[in-house]
Amino acid sequence: MDLKKYINFGKGDGSTDGSRLKDFGYYLKSVRPKKSVVIAGIVLTAGAAVIFGVVNHVDQNYRLLSSVENEDTQSSEYVQFGNDLLKYGDESVSILSQSGETLWSQTYEMSSPASSIRGDTAVIYDRRGTSMYVIQTDGPVGPVAADFPIVKAEVAENGSVAAILEDGEKTWINYYASDGSLIVENQTRMENNGYPLDLAVSPNGEVIGVSFLMVDSGEISSHVVFYNFGQEGQEQVDNIVAEFTYEDTVVPDLAYFGDDTCVAFRDDGFSVFQGRDIPEERTSEELGQQLISLFYNEEYFGIVTDGEEQDSTYRMTLYDSSGRERSSQGFDMEYQSISLSGERIILCAGTQVEMYNLNGKLKFQGDIQEGTVRNIFQMARNRYFLISDEGISMIGLSW
Repeated sequence: MDLKKYINFGKGDGSTDGSRLKDFGYYLKSVRPKKSVVIAGIVLTAGAAVIFGVVNHVDQNYRLLSSVENEDTQSSEYVQFGNDLLKYGDESVSILSQSGETLWSQTYEMSSPASSIRGDTAVIYDRRGTSMYVIQTDGPVGPVAADFPIVKAEVAENGSVAAILEDGEKTWINYYASDGSLIVENQTRMENNGYPLDLAVSPNGEVIGVSFLMVDSGEISSHVVFYNFGQEGQEQVDNIVAEFTYEDTVVPDLAYFGDDTCVAFRDDGFSVFQGRDIPEERTSEELGQQLISLFYNEEYFGIVTDGEEQDSTYRMTLYDSSGRERSSQGFDMEYQSISLSGERIILCAGTQVEMYNLNGKLKFQGDIQEGTVRNIFQMARNRYFLISDEGISMIGLSW
């Protein structure tokens, strides 16, 4: 349609016919954007802006929701235990609710307590002592006594406990039931098996993985051994169902992720073993950089290395339990601790805290006013337990 034809409608040709005015009205409707389209465009733009804001928002402030008075955080350790907090020290273990109420407590005597948690079950053990105590979220289970000093202990979901014991030139890999009875014992010697550095127990308690450090003529190697105390290992010598050797490598840490996946963290990378009864190495990853820190929960594990980019001092990479990379993010914070709680990677240094989500996005960066931070645990989407040198607090973030 020629617009010029209608600009001077009714002029010059003496016409009084309204048809041209009507046609011109149709023309304007055809070229003017429809209101619904405009509104839809505004809504989409606004929605995209909101999503962008949520994804990229970084909190710098928090709300103090509650605090527990007279809570001694200097002589006790705190660990997230389901929806509550596990508190333990030299003389007792207790469970605190999110309101700070003590749900129950159990006394004992230890000089250097440490803990291992699997689901709703935990063991508190005395490093270099001989005492252990098994507990569950709803109450104490009972004590377990070892014959020799404990180097490391791990608990299964059913309350059974595997422990590395040191006896002079010998070491023992012992396995106890939750009632304290000895299920099996295995003696090792440095010249034969090497020195045990770490152990991990499958959640169902059937398989135990042990990392041994071996030294021969000045050369080091690591030996990862899997013991099966179920049906599959009954006919095997010393219940050994799988063995793996890594030359010129140290394997200081093992962790089970479910009944069929164990990860060995080497000084040069990691190996993923899969198999419920007989573990097999399915993934072997070399980092090619110095491993600075390691952190994990029951689903993911993360590794901090030197940053590759000039504008990043460090790089943290998060993996799922099969060894697939979930996210990777450079950062500069000179942290003192790094942990994985809920859906947050949490870095602390004094009163300074940074939190990242599982996709590597920075979600909080700020200064804590409640004192030097010891631990932070995500208890709900926007609620966190803060353990500082001044006490326990519940804080909230906006995102």
